[in-house]
Amino acid sequence: MAQHNETGKQGEAEAARYLREQGYEIVAQNYRYQHAEIDVIAKKGKLMVFAEVKTRTNISYGNPEEFVSYTKAKLVMKAAEHYIFAHGWMFDIRFDIIAITMANNQMAVKHIEDAFA
Repeated sequence: MAQHNETGKQGEAEAARYLREQGYEIVAQNYRYQHAEIDVIAKKGKLMVFAEVKTRTNISYGNPEEFVSYTKAKLVMKAAEHYIFAHGWMFDIRFDIIAITMANNQMAVKHIEDAFA
């Protein structure tokens, strides 16, 4: 597996761990619908969070959250719509970005709530 794929998987695992620590229940990871994918879907009470995880080992070219494009956000929203209808979710939803920076054997997590607003 390519190094960037490994880095991404590590970041997604760290994001799920972080969300669990914050009291969320992870209901799905790598949820796919057509060409769209949601990295982490988590629930806390009557709130469903659809999170895009971006992981970087070097921030010389920008912070991880800066790499979530408009197109990617639209794809995440499309997959979320499918998930909501497929599972009959009738409560609140939110779209977040979880930015993971990995440098010097340390991980830093930045949770950006309502990132697509």
